[in-house]
Amino acid sequence: MTSEIILQYFPDLSTEQRAQFEKLPALYEHWNSQINVISRKDIDLLYERHVLHSLGVAKVMTFLPGENVLDVGTGGGFPGIPLAILFPETRFHLVDSIGKKIKVVTEVAAALGLKNVKASHARAEQIDDKFDFVVSRAVTQLKDFYPWVKGKFNKESNNKLPNGILYLKGGDLDQEIKESGLKVVQYHLKDYFKEEFFETKQVIYVKG
Repeated sequence: MTSEIILQYFPDLSTEQRAQFEKLPALYEHWNSQINVISRKDIDLLYERHVLHSLGVAKVMTFLPGENVLDVGTGGGFPGIPLAILFPETRFHLVDSIGKKIKVVTEVAAALGLKNVKASHARAEQIDDKFDFVVSRAVTQLKDFYPWVKGKFNKESNNKLPNGILYLKGGDLDQEIKESGLKVVQYHLKDYFKEEFFETKQVIYVKG
């Protein structure tokens, strides 16, 4: 699978962005052989299951220049790294409680020349800054996730949706949403991407 799948859905990439996306498989294969951040069976499907999945957030929200986005539990850099490539003028802070995963994020961001990525070995609760948006990919249940980031949002919103959470989740989420007690908006990725992988995948939006 090549980066063509990315161009199919995001045709307006600059030459530099295309080059950055094309470097991802070699970088992740290199680091994954030392520090396992992506399951072995998924590494061959990196573009579909990790890169394009991360970019599902971009189908819902176009981040603005100067906005600050926190990626909680980023693992090896998803969704933060692909989003940072797509939105070079938006600042991304990627955090994870596992130090070796943050090492991978730091190395990948450096190899790509991403100047808009900051990586921290920390839990979300330890980050004191304020953000416009929080992104994450299926780290935990919504009811547990929300308290980690509550109160971390800038008061003033400039984007089409008020500042808040954009959470990548899969499967039947009715019960999870109900248990969270949160008012959410569900965006189904099958409406944007035709691959079977996205059939049950969603971006969940929660106002901050």
